[in-house]
This record gives sequence, C-alpha cells and structure tokens, in this order.
Amino acid sequence: MTNDVVLALILTLFAGLAAGIGGLLVLFTKITNKKFLSFSLGLSAGVMIFVSLADIFPEARESLTGVFGDKFGYMAVIIGYFSGIIFIGLLDKISEQKLTVKTKDTKDPELMRIGIFTAIALAIHNFPDGVATFMSTLQEPSIGFAIAVAVFIHNIPEGIAVAIPIYYATDNKYRSFLWALFSGLVEPVGALLTYLVLMRFLNTTVLGVVLAVVAGMMVFISISELLPTAKKYDEGDISIYGFVFGMLIMAISLLLLGE
Repeated sequence: MTNDVVLALILTLFAGLAAGIGGLLVLFTKITNKKFLSFSLGLSAGVMIFVSLADIFPEARESLTGVFGDKFGYMAVIIGYFSGIIFIGLLDKISEQKLTVKTKDTKDPELMRIGIFTAIALAIHNFPDGVATFMSTLQEPSIGFAIAVAVFIHNIPEGIAVAIPIYYATDNKYRSFLWALFSGLVEPVGALLTYLVLMRFLNTTVLGVVLAVVAGMMVFISISELLPTAKKYDEGDISIYGFVFGMLIMAISLLLLGE
C-alpha cells in the first residue's frame, strides 16, 4: 500500500470509530431512566429522518438524474426509496416472531429489534460514507481530513441511536457498545473493500440506488419503530424534544460537511 492509501484508511477508521464513542455513552446512563430512553429514541428518529430526507435522498437524486436525466432519474430514486420501505417493512414482519424467540435473554425484544434494524440501516448508510472519505483522501488529503472530522461528529449520534435501544433491551452495555461500533466500522471496511475489490464495480448508478433504498429504510424504521416506542416511554413531550434535537445535530453536522 502507498502512503496515500494508508492515510485514507486511517482517516476512514477514525470517522467510523465515532459510532463506538456514541455507544460508550450508555456507560453513563441507568437502565431505570425511562426519560433518557424516550429522549434518546426521539433523538434517534430525528437523526435518521433528517439525514434521510435532507442528505441521502437528495444525494441519490443528484446521482441518478445525472445518469438518467431529471424525469427518469427521479423516478429511479422514488422506486429505490419505496423499495427500501417495502423491504424493511417485510423484514420487520418476518423477523418479529423469529427475533423474539432468538432473544429470550432480553427484557424487551421489541427494543432489541429496533436496535438491530437501526444498526443494519446505518451500517448500509455508512458504507458509501467510508467510500467517500477514502476516495476524497486519495484525491486531496486535506479535503479527506475535513470530511473525516465532519463524518466523525456525524457518527456519534448515530452510535447513540443504535446503542440505547439495545442497552435497554438487554441491560448489557458491552453488547450495545459492540452493535454501535459495528455500525461505524462498516466505513473502514467499505474503504478497504473499495480498494481491494469494488473499485471497478462501483459507479454513480449503483451508489445512487443504494442511497435511495437506505433513505426509505431509515424513514420507515423511524416512523414505524423509533417514534412509537419513544412515545410509549414518554413523560410529557420529552421524546419530541429529543426528535428536534436529533434533527438539529444532523443539520449542524451536514453544515460542517458542506452539504
């Protein structure tokens, strides 16, 4: 590997580890704190809905309209977006009973399922982030560094979104941290796979479709799982405050990314 490739991988790893830092925040909360659970689930929904509609969906549209033109490109984005909703909806129904059986050690299988689905959706979302950080660093290290710092900040609340429901479902801080870490480490894995295998297969069309599908998945998870569960444990409107705060965090992180 050249020095440029090593630097690109290090910066991508740096950005991905932020999700684990978000997961570490579970060390400072108590399992009996339902207000924190409600606020955190609301925050998670705010994070995922805002980033899906304000960042991922427009990026997918820009990619696909650049390939297919305005009309057919936008149509492809819409198809991908609702395909993501249908896919995660079916997966939710199929896994509802099976996941409950497989997680008898958990106190709340519903929260466990929410955490796992959130981790999967964010991991898929983080893959192109890793590719973007890696490729930007190869082209211009100073730009890659700036992107890595912004993505680092961006990933911390995403790690919280994964860790909190799993922690409250299992009372296991170590497991919740590992799931959060997994969602972020997809970024350096994505960068490494890009370097070793995928460089010749990745193109604007593939990444655009993936982004559209992920946007649909994340919106569905937020509306179907995160917000209803946040309200279930709510006292007053604390979940709404969390939702708004989550959107604010992502708005600031996207501003730092220059998007």
